[in-house]
Amino acid sequence: MAVPVTAPDRPARRVSARHFVRLKLRVLGNNFRGQGWRIALFVLGVLFGLWVATGAFFALAAPGLAGEPRFALLTAAFGGGLLVLGWLLLPLVFFGVDETLDPARFALLPLPRRTLVLGLFAAALVSVPLLATLAAVAGLVVTAGALGGWPAGLVAVVGITGGLLLCVAAARAVTSAFATMLRSRRVRDLAAVLLAVLAALLGPLQIAVLAAVRRADWDQLTGVARVVGWTPFGAPWTAGVEVAEGRAWVAVVKLLITGAAIGALLLWWSRTLESAMVGAASAGPARQRRGPAGGAVAQLFPRAVGWTRRDRFGALVARECRYWWRDARRRANLITIAVVGVFVPVMVNLGGSRLAVDGGEAFGEATANSSPVLVSLSMLFVGLLASVTLANQFGFDGSAYAANVVAGVPGRLELRARMTAFSLYVVPMLVAVAVILAALLGRPGWLGVMAGGLAAAYGCGLAINSFVAVLGGYALPETSNPFAMNSGAGAAKGLLTVLSMVASAVAAAPVVVAAALLGEVWLWLALPVGLAYGVGAALLGSYLAGDVLDRRQPELLSAVTPRR
Repeated sequence: MAVPVTAPDRPARRVSARHFVRLKLRVLGNNFRGQGWRIALFVLGVLFGLWVATGAFFALAAPGLAGEPRFALLTAAFGGGLLVLGWLLLPLVFFGVDETLDPARFALLPLPRRTLVLGLFAAALVSVPLLATLAAVAGLVVTAGALGGWPAGLVAVVGITGGLLLCVAAARAVTSAFATMLRSRRVRDLAAVLLAVLAALLGPLQIAVLAAVRRADWDQLTGVARVVGWTPFGAPWTAGVEVAEGRAWVAVVKLLITGAAIGALLLWWSRTLESAMVGAASAGPARQRRGPAGGAVAQLFPRAVGWTRRDRFGALVARECRYWWRDARRRANLITIAVVGVFVPVMVNLGGSRLAVDGGEAFGEATANSSPVLVSLSMLFVGLLASVTLANQFGFDGSAYAANVVAGVPGRLELRARMTAFSLYVVPMLVAVAVILAALLGRPGWLGVMAGGLAAAYGCGLAINSFVAVLGGYALPETSNPFAMNSGAGAAKGLLTVLSMVASAVAAAPVVVAAALLGEVWLWLALPVGLAYGVGAALLGSYLAGDVLDRRQPELLSAVTPRR
């Protein structure tokens, strides 16, 4: 009788970063399989990235080709600093971060924290935005090589490599930290206030910077660039220029600064990553509500929607209100509206080249040059940005939208309820924006123009985004990070945002045209006409898009359901 021979146990292979990269590539391939629209969006995203990268490459390479070392330092310091800021802010506002490998899925695996962080960091480097950024900053290598020969070019290669690692680490650390913070309901209000205050300070800060630039000569700007070059924002990008100017030791120190910044960011990310893997933060013990008999149903309705009927419409409004208040992903979008809603009107109406000097005279000049047309344009953008959050409103629900499909909720009722719940949070923000801008401009008589423009743009945006949400909904990753996006979904989100904003701007354009043609008369007509126009557009959009939703409920559910 033959005795089976048992093969000796093989030692377990050590998990390294390359396993995470291979896993991400495999997940990417599976996500694109049978999804033609995702492939098309991916190709469009690649082409757009290459187009932007080409222009940036020639802009960064021009100082070296022209033999201008001073301009080389300026472009490297300021251009690199803006690039790092872009990687920090854009994921929070528009595109999110590609989290194809959700950290929460590794929570039960016996992986050391260092292995997990380095593996996820290596996987994050496999992305189209990073390749586009690499193509753009390659112009710094050309500049350094042209000014200082191959040693400067070699140091520039090392510098831009560190700069790219810095960008990715900064984006991941910041989004992960915000995700952890926004999950705590005790911190969310403070976070919203702090972000809004910071956004409000950006306008005066830009005014001060523009004034300093107008008064400064090139020597002063070069001094500022050298200071920026000693910070993590500019250190990796200016290392090659320092070698070209004969300061090799400075380049070494800047590379060390870059490495230390990357290490600190990865450490920060690892701390918040553990919290993200554990789950949502505790909100503390639930408070008991006292009420009369039969108050169980009343407790399902937040106080803000206590006025709604106890029917399907009221139930949908109450559910959406709770989701917008408790879901970290939705709260992140509300904070974005609050931040940009304050920032854009201040920059458009109080910023610009008119404020080239300090003092009250510049402020008064900017106020005098403002006009109802300019105010209407700024309000148009704020209203469109507020409504574009609903461009993928069904993606927030994901597979939970199946409950509405099974219950047979009419499309028109569904869209009206979602609009109502979202507006309960957004409309007070828009009113605050109009009041603040009227106070800053010293034009209380223009408050009607501002409110009417906001109402018209917001209503048109709700109508357009109802169609966009029904026809172009996509799945969001099942993760605790509210800024995370599936691979390819970042490009989809960006394209849908641009599409919906352009269409909404066209629909709301008559308000701006009326402001330009009617003059003083529009100051009295703007508020009632804008309100009627916006409400009518929203109702018409929910009516028409609701019919489309009734026909596409199964397809929409399939599109917004995450793939496992």
